[in-house]
Amino acid sequence: MRKQLQSWYVIGCFCLMSLSTEIVTAQEKPAATVGGFRQPDSEALPDLFVWDDTCNVYVLRDGETALLIDLGDGSVLPHLADIGIKRIEWLLLTHHHREQCQGIHRLDRSMTKVAVPKAEQLLFEKPTDYRKWFPTLGDTYSVYGASYVRPLQKSIPFDQVLEAGKPFLWHAYEIQCLDTPGHSPGSMSYVIRQQGKSIACTGGVVHDGAKMTTWFDTEWDYGFAKGIDTLLKSVDLLIDQRLDLALPSHGPVIRNPKEQLATYREKLTSFRQSYVRGYSVFDSKEHERDSISKPTAVPLISQVTPHLYKLSHKTQGKNFAIIVSDSGHGLILDAGLFSKAMLEEIIAGLKAHMGLKEIDAFWISHMHGDHFLLGPTLKEKYGAKAWTLDRIVDKCEHPRRYDYAALVSAYGDGFDGMKIDKGFRDGESIEWEGYKIQVDWMPGQTEFGCCLWLDIDGKRIAFTGDNLFGNPADKKQNGHEAVVARNSAIFEEGYLLGSKYLKDLKPDIVMGSHSYVMHDPAEFLNRYHEWSKEIIQHYRGLLPDKDYEYLFDPYWVSAYPYRVDFSHSDMQQVTVTVRNFRESAQRHHIELKLPLGLTAEPAVLDGTINGKSRQSYPVKLTIKREVIAAGVQIVPFDITLDNKRYGELFDFLIRAKE
Repeated sequence: MRKQLQSWYVIGCFCLMSLSTEIVTAQEKPAATVGGFRQPDSEALPDLFVWDDTCNVYVLRDGETALLIDLGDGSVLPHLADIGIKRIEWLLLTHHHREQCQGIHRLDRSMTKVAVPKAEQLLFEKPTDYRKWFPTLGDTYSVYGASYVRPLQKSIPFDQVLEAGKPFLWHAYEIQCLDTPGHSPGSMSYVIRQQGKSIACTGGVVHDGAKMTTWFDTEWDYGFAKGIDTLLKSVDLLIDQRLDLALPSHGPVIRNPKEQLATYREKLTSFRQSYVRGYSVFDSKEHERDSISKPTAVPLISQVTPHLYKLSHKTQGKNFAIIVSDSGHGLILDAGLFSKAMLEEIIAGLKAHMGLKEIDAFWISHMHGDHFLLGPTLKEKYGAKAWTLDRIVDKCEHPRRYDYAALVSAYGDGFDGMKIDKGFRDGESIEWEGYKIQVDWMPGQTEFGCCLWLDIDGKRIAFTGDNLFGNPADKKQNGHEAVVARNSAIFEEGYLLGSKYLKDLKPDIVMGSHSYVMHDPAEFLNRYHEWSKEIIQHYRGLLPDKDYEYLFDPYWVSAYPYRVDFSHSDMQQVTVTVRNFRESAQRHHIELKLPLGLTAEPAVLDGTINGKSRQSYPVKLTIKREVIAAGVQIVPFDITLDNKRYGELFDFLIRAKE
């Protein structure tokens, strides 16, 4: 099965959305240039310029003075004299992302004032509040503990907060401020009306070609589309402005914004229908979640087959299943989201009525904490061993070394990792109580998941974790669970691969976590696989890089460990991994932006990576304890790939003092 999985498929490239993208992308007029500046409309707006940096920097000139909208790395500053500017009076920031303003320390703040959107005021004032040493599920601006905001390394002073409906006045210009969140939680667009034209600096709301700037900035929740819905409202607001020109933070000037915004809205709406879960999440009936299990003498337990039991309908959403062998040995499949007392009641009932004598092991389907919250109790009180796939082990044992969603440490109660007793290799099997149990890597909802399957009671039963749920008899359902980039979930090595694996496995029963039992699933699994191909095409149509993964994945430059603790040593090592999603080789230049008191060897990572591969660099970090500041500090990566400057997209954390 595993050999088939590795070689089964080359995805066909049926580009469902490429035609609409070609239609809406305006022909780029040769822009007038002055020095390194371009002029979006030199005839109607001779005093408007754009400078390329880690973002587009827009310069509005009035005589020898200027107003800037966004700053990037500040490379524009020494070139302003080329267009006759001697003084910058204001910098308006569209949103908080580091690449919009990472060069702000280069400004002469005695001369230049800074204004920020009111809705993002705290992200500028207290940036490290949004990077947690001990993350929790409910952290502000996070997907179950993994932050989706990108604040500066340290706070910046600003002079004014801008509010929607209150114009910003500068010389003869009246700039309309619009709240347009979606690309970031409180981003703002600035509309200038000049010579009968309406021009807007739109931040990251839209990219030329009716596309999304990035995905990982609009993923605000666990697959419920809050970010998409917010973005759609902002697109509607911009449509109402009847713009003649849109000036985005990234990519070309949008010269036909009325057409592009309308097309973009249609694409987002279509995408949303495919993106949200492929089953009824909140209003499903008991028989739709499990129509074959039967009640038992144990009130909280139902029987699926003669040797397989699970939680009853009274315990919807919780995680627990168990195989009880003829000799009374038990193997538990996931355990979490209910109390220790309830676990003890269940086990006592199984011993009294189902012949359970001892629990040999419990299996963990994937990295999420809610699937082994009861692991310590099972180990300590019942002597059970913890089993999972080898690539999941470290996420269970040391969760805060990662920046993924829903790791066990984020569930509280001081659960900061648990020792795993056996890490299975991909494709490994084990003989247990007369059964051959197979454990295979099966990605989907997360890269760090597996499928345990066996033939038992005349059925092939697959335990699939959180990859899919639903009612196989409902032809409208395709079963897919949440799409969450912060699960490490690239589709071609995730849902696409995992759905094909299950389709080929041909199970008679799929045992999903959270009390789902899906029988006769063949057609259901086919719909699940077809959806996995469809959603890829949506992302390819929405994201402007032909290798869409760069705009989907928040981990293509990453650090291990993500949290580096200097509490017991002045020296630590971090491994920085750079990923190439392209078919061809990729050159990278990555600079670690180090806080005062921290040094790195090397501090700059230069290299070339072959297509479709990764490269890792060991970096030695050393602190000067008498200099380093207390608390959590952010270390951004300033990234350049080939000739494209991305800026400070990703980061890791250090802490030297409480």
